[in-house]
Amino acid sequence: MSPILQRPTLVLNRYWQPIRVATVARALVLLWNETARVVDPADYQTYTWDDWAALRPKDDEAFIQAVRMRLRAPEVITLVSCDRVPRTTVTFSRRNLFRRDQWACQYCGKKPESDSLTIDHVIPRSRGGVSRWENCVLACAECNRRKANRTPAEAHMRLRRKPKAPRWSPLFAVQDVPIESWAKFISEAYWNVELED
Repeated sequence: MSPILQRPTLVLNRYWQPIRVATVARALVLLWNETARVVDPADYQTYTWDDWAALRPKDDEAFIQAVRMRLRAPEVITLVSCDRVPRTTVTFSRRNLFRRDQWACQYCGKKPESDSLTIDHVIPRSRGGVSRWENCVLACAECNRRKANRTPAEAHMRLRRKPKAPRWSPLFAVQDVPIESWAKFISEAYWNVELED
């Protein structure tokens, strides 16, 4: 599959609230099925499939090369009938924990390869600690061995920040730098998906 088809596209509900990030491939399927319209970030004009297919990409724009045409890669789409409001919580999962802690050990701050990171229970499970946002952090293998079956205080180790649930954002799942044009549709609060101290 073309790398352009895997690029992120911001998805807005019909009230133009950001609700998620999809791939260009998914955005084009929604456009083709008439469940979405492309939004031009420059002038906020919306386009159907036929309108969008008739536009020619500018020199600096990403595009998909089809047999008979070049199709611009949409950066923003709005759904035609979806009016749901985004979820306000982030599901607790291994993947989301790695994102929250930014692939870094929460004790020493190192960023080893992801397979060298472990999930540490601040209060060990053997002592009643549960798997949830407020009790789990990433730890490198060395720090995890050093802490062992103790609390950070007992191990004389300090957490870099108190673990808690991250704020939801449509960008929470995006690892790369967001697309510049998205700033017109996403408030400053959405851009900061890190934990508050």
